[in-house]
Order: sequence, then structure tokens, then C-alpha cells
Amino acid sequence: MLRLDDLTVFVRTADSGSLSAAARELAISPALASAALKRLEATLGWRLLARTTRTLRLTEEGANYLRHAREALRLLQEGQDALQQGQDTPGGLLRIAMPSDLGRNFLLRWLDEFQALYPRVSFQLSVSDRVSDLYRQPVDLAIRYGRLEDSSLVALPLAPDNRRVLVAAPAYLQRHGVLVTLQDLLQHNCLRFMVDEVIHDRWQFGQGSTLQELHVQGNRSADDADVVRRWAVAGLGIAYKSRLDLADDIRAGRLQVLLPQLAGEAAPLNMLCMHRQHITPTVLQLRDFLRERCMQA
Repeated sequence: MLRLDDLTVFVRTADSGSLSAAARELAISPALASAALKRLEATLGWRLLARTTRTLRLTEEGANYLRHAREALRLLQEGQDALQQGQDTPGGLLRIAMPSDLGRNFLLRWLDEFQALYPRVSFQLSVSDRVSDLYRQPVDLAIRYGRLEDSSLVALPLAPDNRRVLVAAPAYLQRHGVLVTLQDLLQHNCLRFMVDEVIHDRWQFGQGSTLQELHVQGNRSADDADVVRRWAVAGLGIAYKSRLDLADDIRAGRLQVLLPQLAGEAAPLNMLCMHRQHITPTVLQLRDFLRERCMQA
């Protein structure tokens, strides 16, 4: 089998016309250079260089082979440069699963911005509030809320301090009144989220020993978090959602935070992948980009 270092010794020797000069350029001993040439000739079955004590010249076979050897080394260098460029510049296909509300209203435009910066990156998106199984689905990354339950997955934090907040539209509060205490929530129409046909109707607040849980009621529930947010903006009830999902609505005054002194349920946002080998430079660049956008939201 041909060895790359043997091929390099041959080309350098032919270029310099001296085995000693080639050895100096490659920082090896003349003996190692001579052994490399002999090994290459033995592998090919042809004599490439005619050597005497004073002169060294290419044989006819060596002159013909030199053109191919140069081209082979050039192509190998191009391949190495391409790999290095691929590491330095984000590129390739990323298959990403993301939640509906955050995905439609924030992540889509953030990914547009990322792709404008790095046009070699392409996306294949799955937008759903169903929990993606990274082991079964054709997904490279999943962006999810909540604490990591599967310890075999690798979590890259995007918004580790994010929490849920109670919100309602000003129009709803004008009709039904504001909350004074958490118990007042039981007298209001609560817009509930549903996952795998299980309604999330036990809302938790506080931390540690001060944790409180209320069993809320309401006339609407949906398995799409974006629908719940839209109902809240329309003044149809009170929602309890990730603050990150609601950032634009709160800033624009479409929704008002209720009982802001209460600590809402933790809702950290993470980027998940199956193995550390999947954390490529492109994934890390995307992680940093999305984390910055989350902080600005």
C-alpha cells in the first residue's frame, strides 16, 4: 500500500534533485528518506530514480509517475483544506425538532438570521409539541423546555433560568378583574395545555418548601402551545406559559403578567442531542447564536 510520506519524499527529491536536500526540507534523516524511496519503488515495482554517488536523475518511469504523484498530493491537500474549512465555517444539514409556539414565533426567524450569516447550513424542521424521540426519529437536535429526564442525552442550555408566568389580556382583566392572591385563580377561566392527551391542569408556583400547586379549570385546552397563547391574547382566559414564548406579547402590552412576585414553574430551554460526537462546530455555533437571541428576547 502506498504511503503518503513516501510519495512526499519522492516529489521533494525530484524537485530538489537531491535526496539530502529533500530530507532537510522534510526534517528527516537522509537514511529515512532513502528508505522511503526504496519502499515506494518496491510497492510500485518500478525504479523511479537512478542514483549514483554523485548524481540523481529520474528514470523514464519516474518522470511519468511524477506527474501523477504531484496531482495526488495536490488533491489530498485540497481535501484537507476542505475539511478544515468545514470545521471553521458552519455548514451541512441540521434536522431540528422544536416546540410549536417558540418555533413559529421566534426560532423560525432566528434560524433565518443564522442561515443568512452561514448560507452553507440547511435545515429540516419538525414543529410540534409532542416530545421527539431522538433515538427513533430522523432528528439531529431537539429544542425542548423542561429539565432533562433522559440522562443519556446531552443538553446544551439555551435559556436555563426561564420560567412560566401567569398572563392575561387587558380586555379579559377588565371583564373579570385582576388576581389579588393565587387562590383567586380558581375563579377564572384557565387556558390549559395538553400533551399526549393529558391536560396540564395542575399549575405549580414557588420553589423548594414554598411550592404551591393549584388544580385549575377552564373551558379550553389544546395540544398546541401556540393556540393557547393566541387564546390568551384574544382575551379568552388566563394562560400559564414560558415567559420566553410570551416575550413579544408582554413587551407590546397584548398580555399582562399576573402576580409577578410569585416564582413560576422552572422551564429551562435546552438544545438536546444523542451523543457528544454530534456536537459539531456548526451545532456549537448555532447554540451560541440561539442563546444570545434568548437573552435578548
